[in-house]
Amino acid sequence: MLSWEDFRLVKALAEARSLAGAADSLGVNSSTVFRRLRTLESSLGAKLFDKRRGGYQLTPTGEEMAELAARMAEEVAGFERRAAGADLRPSGDLRVTTNDSFVSYVLTPVLAAFSQTYPDIRLEIIVGNQALNLSRRDADIAIRATEQPPETLIGRRLSGIAWAVYGRQSDTAVADIAALKDRRWVTPGPPLGGIEVVSLVRETVPAHNIVYTMNTIVGLAEAIHEGIGIGPLPCYIGARFGLKRIAECPPPKHPASLWILTHADIRGSARVRAFMDFVGNELTRRRHDFEGKTG
Repeated sequence: MLSWEDFRLVKALAEARSLAGAADSLGVNSSTVFRRLRTLESSLGAKLFDKRRGGYQLTPTGEEMAELAARMAEEVAGFERRAAGADLRPSGDLRVTTNDSFVSYVLTPVLAAFSQTYPDIRLEIIVGNQALNLSRRDADIAIRATEQPPETLIGRRLSGIAWAVYGRQSDTAVADIAALKDRRWVTPGPPLGGIEVVSLVRETVPAHNIVYTMNTIVGLAEAIHEGIGIGPLPCYIGARFGLKRIAECPPPKHPASLWILTHADIRGSARVRAFMDFVGNELTRRRHDFEGKTG
């Protein structure tokens, strides 16, 4: 008799293509994954994976089981979402994902006020710049800057997000970025490198003048504060670090906005509604900071 754990094993190994990656996903060690795979293949009397240079590759039988596992996982996640959306009072666990700069310099006081208002809701904050899958309930709510939210999610736009070039207080403000191309620069790296203003900097500033890259906005603000170079930042971060706004960025062709998002299946949950309303309203009151109209 196959169990759900057998299907989870095949799905995890098919996605990771390595024992270590599957082990991380399942919360076990690599030897356990290897042992369980061998036991499963023995009980089925069929090979599910071939070990090749590129990692574990599905056999035709493995492909069939992995496809079934993916459908089962989606059904389970859908049931969990619908069940979570059926609660009637604001209590229980709530997983919220956002990025490091936002939680450090904006969100924590708002979450403190929310927790005081709704003491029966337990918050789990997942910090990272990667987009988590709300359909799989990696998180229940996302607070993200995005050009266009996924069609599978619902929520509200809270504000625009303005960027500018920042330096230390001793730096001189100029008319545009081109006037600063001979300065030493710091810029965001992957996965933030796709931001439109970062592309503009890289097109304008000679590569040898970009002396520092980092994959967190907070780290870049600290680098500018310490004098490593000048660089682009969201205005609300530049202001919080006491940095000087020395050049404006041209309006982006595809502007990002700040959104609070959840999955349609759980929007009726009392704790989700409470969070979306309370935190959404509090952040909307701060929109002048996000849009660079203060500081």
